[in-house]
Amino acid sequence: MSTDTGTGARRPSCAVCLRPQQTCICRWIAPVPHALEVLILQHPLEVANAKGSARLLHLSLPGSKLIVGETFAPAALAPLLEGKRSVLLYPDTAGDHSLGIPAPPPFDPGWADQAASLCLVVLDGTWRKSRKMLYLNPLLQQLPRLPLRDTPPSHYLIRKAHAPDQLSTLEATCYALMQLEDDRRRFQPLIDAFDGFVAQQLRYVTTA
Repeated sequence: MSTDTGTGARRPSCAVCLRPQQTCICRWIAPVPHALEVLILQHPLEVANAKGSARLLHLSLPGSKLIVGETFAPAALAPLLEGKRSVLLYPDTAGDHSLGIPAPPPFDPGWADQAASLCLVVLDGTWRKSRKMLYLNPLLQQLPRLPLRDTPPSHYLIRKAHAPDQLSTLEATCYALMQLEDDRRRFQPLIDAFDGFVAQQLRYVTTA
């Protein structure tokens, strides 16, 4: 497999992480067993973003699916949400009503006692892109939302946050899994691997 550099030449790319071999991130893949299913819906503009963490997350979670799109046909999205109790990893946000987004059904904390029956749905994109994905997909609006609790500051030093509590897709998903499965230690290696990924990207920035 290869990628076009934009100058007509082609350079080899990794078949696993899909990045150019010189910037391959496979060394940071940290497979972690997990009880929940994880469905990652990735905005198309994030696919080739070198700073994105969703691909690393997907490769590290054996029970995850990664689907690319902005608007998903209900006939295609509905089967992905059926079979388990789907929960959207997304904060309750002011202004939903003004956009015509109905209030989501409540999240029952007792569901965490049956983690294996849950499917965690994650939107991968900037705040504006993920907001648009929610707006364009009524099926996502109908899902209860998971509120994250007591998360540490983000380690995502390679991307500007628009709010102090904003996290990368990988971090937010890991903290959600820690919370729902009540096991921080098991998912910590993935956070540690993320730190290595961030350090690698920072080196590219400082040497560019």
